[in-house]
Amino acid sequence: MPQILTVNVARPHPIPGDTSTMTGIVKMPTPDTVAVRAPGPMHGGAGSGLVSDFIGNQQVHGGDDQAVYAYAREDLDTWQTILNRPLDNGAFGENITTAGLDVTHALIGEQWHLGTGGLILEVAAPRIPCRTFAAWLAERGWIKTFSDAAIPGAYLRVLQPGVMRASDAVTVSAHPSHTVTVGLVFRALTTEPDLLPALLEADALPEAVKERARRRIR
Repeated sequence: MPQILTVNVARPHPIPGDTSTMTGIVKMPTPDTVAVRAPGPMHGGAGSGLVSDFIGNQQVHGGDDQAVYAYAREDLDTWQTILNRPLDNGAFGENITTAGLDVTHALIGEQWHLGTGGLILEVAAPRIPCRTFAAWLAERGWIKTFSDAAIPGAYLRVLQPGVMRASDAVTVSAHPSHTVTVGLVFRALTTEPDLLPALLEADALPEAVKERARRRIR
């Protein structure tokens, strides 16, 4: 059954090469039960959906549409082979490392019910790589490498607050009728712009992403 392997939270950490700026990309597994709620707007809200987590740059990270970031352990294993280096859970800055979930092919708008604490998350959008991610991984040409692979992980919004912990089961429900997946959205926004019109079929896609698609289509 799909499950959360680890819940990963960050403490403030200097961005590599810029010790004056703090980032929350350095996330470590926690044995604790973590409270999760909708954090509010990206600009001026609480940042992460996880109460104990830290978000550095709230101009581009956090907020309701990026409340929780999920990445599959299976995809981290793929990257371990590609990069020839170990990657622990949380290495990509993900809040939850999953097992048994095909995160790349999750549908925008599907819902994940976690454990028995009442928490319901909704798949919102893919993660787009940034310079902080590249600096943290310290892999030459990382943004292009990550984009070409198109296994981005998923941002989720909080539909119903609750708690989560490592080993929580994940039940997927509310399967949308469209075919817009996390991976399709990522490819449309990065390497395959011909896919952009398809994004407008997904009502649960963040409005900012849909507006970006509309502008590029025009």
